[in-house]
This record gives sequence, structure tokens and C-alpha cells, in this order.
Amino acid sequence: MTAVLRYRLIGCALALLVLAIDQWTKWYVTGPLSIDEVGDSMQIVSIFDLRFTRNFGVSLGMFEATSPEMRWGLVLVTGLIALTVTIWMLREKLLGDILALALILGGALGNIRDRYEFGYVVDFADLHFGTWRPFLIFNVADAAITIGVLIVLARALFMRDKDSDTETPEAPGAAETI
Repeated sequence: MTAVLRYRLIGCALALLVLAIDQWTKWYVTGPLSIDEVGDSMQIVSIFDLRFTRNFGVSLGMFEATSPEMRWGLVLVTGLIALTVTIWMLREKLLGDILALALILGGALGNIRDRYEFGYVVDFADLHFGTWRPFLIFNVADAAITIGVLIVLARALFMRDKDSDTETPEAPGAAETI
């Protein structure tokens, strides 16, 4: 097995792991903890609560689905995005890129499954400092997507392509042609 194939398999496994953790945490919060109605909450520590909410939109609650047609449209669009990320991940060769895309894919699959099953995405993680909330209420899938996107952006901005950094030296005695 080549290193690239191994990296891609690790990426697929990571995406499935993110999906599984996301779905398990949503089940645990809404099942055994019974935080399953809007307004239900449980303080974990002074800056973090479990607080149930339904997200009918996509990132930051934008593009809210207000009808069944819009719901299925969001499932379709996010499914196409997940397919694009899958193809992108399977074309990458560097482990860092593959892992970042796997985080995005696993998170996308978790939120797509919610939207397909319930018509909304289950969000429950509420990080706050007093009344200041640096994030909207989120879930494991949202966190994985955010971390994956930040890694992709950081790698794009700060990692140089080795092909452009290394100059191929001329062979000794080779003449320049003009």
C-alpha cells in the first residue's frame, strides 16, 4: 500500500469518526440527558452549557429553510458540497490536507444526516463568558468543519508548494540557450 493510499484511508476513517462522534453526542444530549426541547439547558461549567436549539439554516443560521422544499434543497446543496469535498480529499496527496478535508467531510455528513432525519440540525454546545457568546450554539460537526476550514486556509496561506520553492539546478557544463 502506498503512503498516499494510506493517507486517504486515514482521511476516510477520520471523516467516519467525526460523523460517529457527532451523532453520538447529539444522541446523548437529546436522549439520556433529556435536553431535547428548545430552551432546555444544563450548565456544565460556568462558561459552558448544553443548550438545545434547532438550526434550520446553514452556517451561522443563514439560508434558513422555511419550507419542505427549502429543507430538501439544503440537503441537496450540502450533499453536493460534501461530494465535492470527498472528491477533493481523494485527490490530495499530503496528509495534512487530507485530514483537514476529512474533518470538513465528517462534519458535513453529521449535519446532513440531522437535516435529512429531523429537518433541522441539532445544536447544543453553548460557550459563553458571562453574557458574551463568541460563537452561536454549535455541535461537534460544526466544530470539525470550522477546524478543518481553518487548517485548509492556514495550509494554503503558509505552506509553500515544494515544486515552486526548489529550483532545478542545471547539469554541469550545460550551456544556456537564448
